[in-house]
This record gives sequence, C-alpha cells and structure tokens, in this order.
Amino acid sequence: MSPEAWITLAVLLGVLAMLVASRTSPDIVMLGGLTALLVAPYKAADGAWQVGVLTPRDGLAGFANEGVITIAVLFVVAAGLRETGAMAWISSHVLGRPKNITTAQFRVMAPVALISAFLNNTPLVAIMLPVVDDWARKLRLSASKLLIPLSFASILGGACTLIGTASNLIVHGWLIDQRVALGLGENYTGLSMFELAWVGVPITVAGLAFILVAGRWLLPDRKPPLSSGDDPREYTTEMIVEAGSPLAGKTIEAAGLRHLPGLFIVEIDRGDQVLAAVSHNVVLRENDRLVFAGNVESVVDLQKIRGLIPATDQVFKLDEDRTNRCLVEAVVSNTCPILGRTIREGRFRTRYNAAVIAVARNGERIKGRKIGDIVLQAGDVLLLEARASFPEQHRDSRDFYLVAGIEGSRPLQHDKAPIALLILVALVTVVTTGVLTMLQAALLAAVATIATRCCRTAVARRAVDWQVLTVIAAALGLGKAMTTSGLAHVVADDLISLAGTNPTVVLAAVFVVTALLAAVITAKAAAVLMLPIAVAAAASLPAVDGHPVSFMPFVIAVMIAAATTVATPIGFPTNLMVLGPGGYKFGDYLRIGLPLTVVIAIVSVLVIPRVWAFADPARTSGQAAPAAQPAHVYNVNVEFRDEAGAVVATGAFDIPERLTVGQSIHGDWRGHVLSDAANLPTHRLGGGEYEGVIQDDGLGLNLNPGVADDNIFVSINWDAKSVWGHSTFAGGKIMGDAVVTSGMLLLIRADGTRREIDFSTTPRATP
Repeated sequence: MSPEAWITLAVLLGVLAMLVASRTSPDIVMLGGLTALLVAPYKAADGAWQVGVLTPRDGLAGFANEGVITIAVLFVVAAGLRETGAMAWISSHVLGRPKNITTAQFRVMAPVALISAFLNNTPLVAIMLPVVDDWARKLRLSASKLLIPLSFASILGGACTLIGTASNLIVHGWLIDQRVALGLGENYTGLSMFELAWVGVPITVAGLAFILVAGRWLLPDRKPPLSSGDDPREYTTEMIVEAGSPLAGKTIEAAGLRHLPGLFIVEIDRGDQVLAAVSHNVVLRENDRLVFAGNVESVVDLQKIRGLIPATDQVFKLDEDRTNRCLVEAVVSNTCPILGRTIREGRFRTRYNAAVIAVARNGERIKGRKIGDIVLQAGDVLLLEARASFPEQHRDSRDFYLVAGIEGSRPLQHDKAPIALLILVALVTVVTTGVLTMLQAALLAAVATIATRCCRTAVARRAVDWQVLTVIAAALGLGKAMTTSGLAHVVADDLISLAGTNPTVVLAAVFVVTALLAAVITAKAAAVLMLPIAVAAAASLPAVDGHPVSFMPFVIAVMIAAATTVATPIGFPTNLMVLGPGGYKFGDYLRIGLPLTVVIAIVSVLVIPRVWAFADPARTSGQAAPAAQPAHVYNVNVEFRDEAGAVVATGAFDIPERLTVGQSIHGDWRGHVLSDAANLPTHRLGGGEYEGVIQDDGLGLNLNPGVADDNIFVSINWDAKSVWGHSTFAGGKIMGDAVVTSGMLLLIRADGTRREIDFSTTPRATP
C-alpha cells in the first residue's frame, strides 16, 4: 500500500477505537481524525515530503455536501412542526398509545419503512426524530429503545424502491452510463421503480421482525439522569376546556389526559359540581375546570395540549404576545411585598406583568384552593407565564430568591398547525413527483416555515443540530481519504479474491465487502467503489450452464448492501442523526447492527439469484465480458521538465487495474513543485482530477489542475511501459517523461481477448 493508505488506515482505526472506548463526543473524535488526515506528513512515491493525505478541498467538501445542507434546513422545518403543535398531532394520530415497548417499536417502524420507500430516508428521519423523542418521553418509554429502530426502519424501507435512498440512484445512474461497456445496449433505461422490491420487501420484513424480537435484548435502555418522575416539586395548576375544544365530548383517557407522566387530575370543577377522584371514563365538557398536580415538566406539556387553556384569565391580560412568552420558575423571598396576601389581592399580574399558572409549596401540592386564592408564603415556587425577558429583568430582584426560565416552554401556536402540516405535505409531494430536488424543496419549505411565522427566526437558528452535521461532514472526509489513498481498493480487491469461483460465494463476498466499506466510508462512496469490482468479479467467474455469468446479481448485491448500512453510525446519515438524542454509543450499533446485517445478507444471497439469475443467456462466451476499474496502480510517476530538460515538478496518479478498450475512466492525481522551480505556479501542478479513454495501444489522460486555460496531457504506452506528457501555461512548454515502476493492468480488447501488462516484467498477451 501507499504511505497515504497506511496513514489513512492508522487514523481510521484510531477514530473507531475512540468512538468505541472513549467518552469523547463523536463530533470531536471525527473532527480530530479529519484534522490528522489534513496535516499528516508523508513521503510520496517520488521521494518528496508532502503534508496531508487529503487536500483542504477534499477534506472539507463534506461541509458543503448537498445532503448535509439538506439535513440542516430540515431541522428548521421540524422546528415549525414542533412550535405549532403539529408534531403532537402526528404522534397522536400515527403513533397512538401502545401498551408496551414492542408495540411502540412496531408503530414507529411500520409507517416509517413504508414512507421511506417513496421519500428519501434522511429527511424522513429528520422530521420524525423529534416526534418520536417527544412521544417516548410522554409515554415514559426509553428513547434509546425507539430511535435506532426509527433509523433502521427508514434504511430498510429505502431499499425497496429505486428512489428510496441516494445510493440506489447512484447505482442506477452508473448502469445507464456504462450500458454500452456492460453490453446492455444503447436503449437500456435502467432499473424500474419497483424492481428492487423483489429483494427489498423480504429483507425489510425480515429486518423489522428481527428488531422486534431481538431488540429487547440488543437495544440499550438508557434514560436521562433526572427523569420527569424524579422532580420533588409538585405543582398545582388549573386548565379550562375551552369552547370548541377538540377534547370536549371525549373521555379523560381518550383525550390523552390520564397517562401524562408525572401528572394527574385532582378534580374537575363543573359549574356548582366538583368531581373528585376523577375516573378515566369521565366525559369532558366545554368550560370544565381541570385541577392538575404534577412536576414542572408535565405542567409545561399540559400548556401545549390543544383545547386546554390556563384557568387564570390573567394570562390573557398580559401585555406581551403569547408567541414571545415563556414559562418561568420563581421562588418567593421573605421580602416579597405581597407575602401573606393572596395572588389576586397582591395584584401579581399588574405588579410583574406575569401570570401565575401553578404553585408548589414544600414539594407538596396545595389542596382545596384556586390559584388566585392561594396565600403566598416565603419559599413558594411559582410557575409563571411571562415575557421572555422576565428572568433577566428579575434575576437580582429582592422579591424572589431564584428566577429561571424553562427551556422549550413557549406556548404553541396551534392555529398555525394546519399551515405547518401543509408545508410538510407540499415538501413530500414535490420531492416524490420529481418537481424539485430534496435540497430545493427543503429550502423552500424552511423559508415558508419562517415566512408564515410557524417558527420564529431565533428558534430556527437554535433548531439546527450542529453536532449531527459536524459528524456527518467529517465522516464524508474520512470516506474520501479511503478512496483517494487507495486503501478502500486494496481492502476490496483482497477480500473479493478470497471468495474463489463459486458464484454464490462470490456474491456473498461482494455483499459483505460492500457492507464493510459502507459502514466506514458511507453508503454512496462504497457503492461507487464496489460497482466496478463487482462487475469484474462476475467477468472472472467460469460459465454457468454454458453461459457467461451475469454481472446483474452482483450489482444488485452492491446496491442492497450499500442501501442497508446498519452496523455503525458512520455509514448512514440517519444513524448519525439519532446518535446523540438516543444517548447511544458506538458499540450499541454494532450489538444490533451486525446480526441484523447477517440477516439481511442471508436473505439477499438467497433471493437475488432467483430474481436475477447467474447464467446470462443473452451473452455467449465469445462476446466481450464487461470489465471495470476496481484496484489502482499507486506508483505511476511523472517528471515535468522545462525546455532545457531540468526537472521542475513531479506528479503521481492512479489508474484502474482492469481496463476495457473504449472505456472512459476518471480519478485523482497529485503533483509537487520542486523548491528550486521558483517561477513555476505551484497551484497549477498541485493536483486535481483526470479523465481519459482506454485505447488498444495505450492510455491518454487529460489532467485538470482546476486552472483556466491550462491543460496537462499524459499518455501511457503499453509496450514501452513509459509515460510522456506536456503542459502549456504561462507562455512555456513543459515536457515530461517517466517509467511506470510497478503494478499490473488487465486490458480487455474489443474482440474479447485479454492482455495482462505487468510493469515489473516483460508484457505478455493472454487469450
């Protein structure tokens, strides 16, 4: 392997070890690994010292990745759903009230798997993540038992259709681009929309069944350090069923008021009648006054239920608009001027421009009195609805011992919930129908969310989870290093070569290697890397039933393996998105993801050959076998000389190991300007991309240094084993020549014959 590959391997192992064994935040670990790849010094093949396996452009490209930006924008859309209460509507109507954790997992996974077949799974999880998290908290369920199933269900469902996940579209596009070289013909239009369902549906059913059965043992059960039931303060608060409320006519249980965590109904005041010891089957009526007792978190949730309003009319007399208010806890001091008087007599709202909605005293609820009739004592804890600036203005007030705002307590804008849901439906519709790309639709949806005031600008800024975005972007950089250094090619080629000549065994090997790479370098990168390797592996197998082996089963295996990356959080954005909210560790993904990957692999290897047969009767043994470009030659070095023959720069580039005449190839190249070439523009020979076409007698490459009006041409001659090239810029002509020092190429001619070209020995032709 090249020095760059060894450095990449060392950094990757270090990152994985830190993620598994360290308590360090994943974003810090991933950024540390990316930094190491950007600054690590190494001695290049031409003998010159260079800094950085990755260029800054490649290393930081993940932060400008379209998928990362899309996720960031969707956080704003999700915030609009949360701020309007639309999220609660989704959870109540779609998720319901399950009796146990297994039922809860099924209610999360089934609809998500179905929807992800038609909507890209990344935005789906971005929208459903806060819904499921909030739903789990209200039902006293561990979010860690639900968020990995949420991610895995979206991944499995995305494998059922062509548009379910980005890696499927990448493979589909590659098949169309390579249709002539693969022998599919000019008229080949790719896979159909539901063709993958033949294998996608069985693996989804098997995968969901495995999670439901094994999840109780393999999924962690983590709860926050202080759960809602641990709060020693018990507030008394009153709510009224407003006129026209959707809760009117429903029983206590049907309205969802019976099982609120940390909260219970003390009594119902209905006119002159008081209903104590409230039963679950009591039917609510308009203008019922409900008296609750519970902890602060539950009281906050109570304020967000559509159809309930605070019983004190003081809330509606406050000067500030409700959208700019929040809930505040304040402890009454012994110097408070209204001490010993009732809240009503002390004119609390007039004095502080805040309304008391709940009171706690000595950790116990206050019995038998309405809030306005409670006589304040020193040490009473008041839950206030006030303007957002209240905590800052009264932090040093002698009237209160302590004043603190409650996070996430702003009143919801229920009247805007239909608008938020309409924005979500519009987003899904335009993406599913192909009118707009996911990024375009997400940007418009975010703008609409803010423009309609479903989400305020300040809330939108705070809604973006920068830790998630950082981890995803850094993971893309690590994946890029594996491909540009050649490490991924070495791993893939070596593992595939161990599979032998049995088509089923090779198919399994292709699946496993793809899954392994996808778990480390992301699904899309693994698919791009493994496609040509899979095709070449099929071409090397002996005939089946007198027919050459078809490459299609192996391409489908790559597609499914890349689309179902569940073994690590790195491989798929949705896995990274639930990492923090679920409180997961790296090992949690391995514990359930590895056996699930085995289940998916077994089902895939059994199903794929039955749908896409190994034997390809459309081709005969005399026709050209499709070939591709999996592994790289790492020591292709070019010396650039000036007109006097002096070496002024060196270059190195990678070319595929297996080549087909007429095949188009592309890749990366690296350059280094010598220190004594002071007049040579460094940026022109620093590296870039190349493209070229395979010829019968050699290979011509155009190197693009990313500079206008500049062109570098390099040609490799098979027989001479030499390289020559030229570059014209700044009025001067640079000639270059070099010798390929090592590596082997497999050239497949148009007539189907093959020629091995070993650059360390004499070239020889083989039939």
